[in-house]
Amino acid sequence: MKPIEFVRTKVFQQTQAAFAKLAGVSQSTVSKWEAGTLAPSQEEMSRIRSTAIRLAIEWEQEAWQDEWFFVVPKELRQSRATA
Repeated sequence: MKPIEFVRTKVFQQTQAAFAKLAGVSQSTVSKWEAGTLAPSQEEMSRIRSTAIRLAIEWEQEAWQDEWFFVVPKELRQSRATA
């Protein structure tokens, strides 16, 4: 699973269309992110983080959580595997 797909499906638990609306982009943009043909811009990543915080989704201001955009954190992989 691609990291941005992990963020969408496991963190936000949203469809591509719903996640796109939260991120302020089109569904096709989210599809391209997940396919690896396009990367989210810094502004888009910031908007996703801000939305998570606004929706009270666990996304503290810790640096490792920004790795969700690039690599699924080991701690999260392990906690999801045991859940």
